[in-house]
Amino acid sequence: MATMKTLHYPGLRRLVPLTLAAALLVACGGHKATTRQAPPPSRDWPVVRPAQPDKANAVVMRAMSLVGTPYRWGGNTPETGFDCSGLVTYVYRDMLDLRLPRTSRELAKVQGPKIPPRKLATGDLVFFGSHGEVSHVGIYVGEGRFVHAPSTGGTVRLDSLDGAWWRDHYSGSKRVL
Repeated sequence: MATMKTLHYPGLRRLVPLTLAAALLVACGGHKATTRQAPPPSRDWPVVRPAQPDKANAVVMRAMSLVGTPYRWGGNTPETGFDCSGLVTYVYRDMLDLRLPRTSRELAKVQGPKIPPRKLATGDLVFFGSHGEVSHVGIYVGEGRFVHAPSTGGTVRLDSLDGAWWRDHYSGSKRVL
């Protein structure tokens, strides 16, 4: 039976990673560059102090802690998953014992001031829809971002109001705190 002799070359351990890196760079360099359209510039989102900062902070922190929870139509707990309005009603009830209506349309009708986008404060509700109908809701967390449960197959996530779909379907905001 033949035995294999191990050869030792000084510096070989350093040479192998460099060779692999060079090969990868050459392989990547062979692709044609694709033109990608730049996203529209983000708005400058002013910081608006909420009327009740402690409550707003509690709401935002709880909403952020649920990022990654699976979407489920009709869901309203972390164990079962959330739809958009289920997430909102759960967070406000869990943190502030505030009972809000269950659907995004009903939430949009909640008494409270309507807020223009540049006056949003953490904890405000942001609504989306089309043809005058509200179909989605999220919780504003600041800097033009909101937490929401977007769609079947997805998870609770953080998105920007400057995203193309959200910007085009934004229908208003409400302050409930």
